[in-house]
Amino acid sequence: MTSAAVEKAAATPYHVPHHVHRDVTGGWLRPAVFGAMDGLVSNLALMTGVAGGEVNSRTLVVTGLAGLAAGAFSMAAGEYTSVASQRELVEAELAVERIELDRHPEDELRELAALYVARGVEPALAHEVARQLSVDPEQALEIHAREELGVDPNDLPSPLLAAGSSFVSFALGALLPVLPYLLGADVLWPAVLLALAGLFGCGAAVARVTARAWWYGGLRQLALGAAAGGVTFVLGALIGTAVG
Repeated sequence: MTSAAVEKAAATPYHVPHHVHRDVTGGWLRPAVFGAMDGLVSNLALMTGVAGGEVNSRTLVVTGLAGLAAGAFSMAAGEYTSVASQRELVEAELAVERIELDRHPEDELRELAALYVARGVEPALAHEVARQLSVDPEQALEIHAREELGVDPNDLPSPLLAAGSSFVSFALGALLPVLPYLLGADVLWPAVLLALAGLFGCGAAVARVTARAWWYGGLRQLALGAAAGGVTFVLGALIGTAVG
């Protein structure tokens, strides 16, 4: 090989990334999307159900705003409790793993080596890799957590972030069916149209993030929201007739 070829080979990286992976952990996407969709569908269904009973626009505004507030706080509280409980469970398991690494380092080293052997690494090499990775206690904890618990100790979900994103996204979604009434409308159809347009837009946006066809994601959410609103309107009309 000529000197020029050697220099060219040395300057050429072994691997050039040609793509970037999306964030598949869903740290912010899941609660935000779920909150917006839930706010749109639940408040639309609530308002159409009440409208089916032939109430006035003032009652619908109060109903929509009450549904927005109640749903947003409920979503935030539920998301906070869920994520906090999950995080506390992971932290408790990490504490157990940290104690084991401190008290029984050789056993933990053999355990890590056995994991690599199970994946096809030669026993001697697996033991050497496990030994080198276990020199740093924090690195050893991180590796054991990834291998045994499937979590990253440095990237645990935040309960406050999950609760906050759920609250805001639900409130924004739930606001759409109420907005036409706040702007002066006194009939139901503008609220329904705006909410369905919002559902289509959210579905299309999520589909772009997940690399699916935007029209499919939009139509799917549109169909689900329309079905929920239609069913509750019929139920509201039937109940209103029966009560009246």
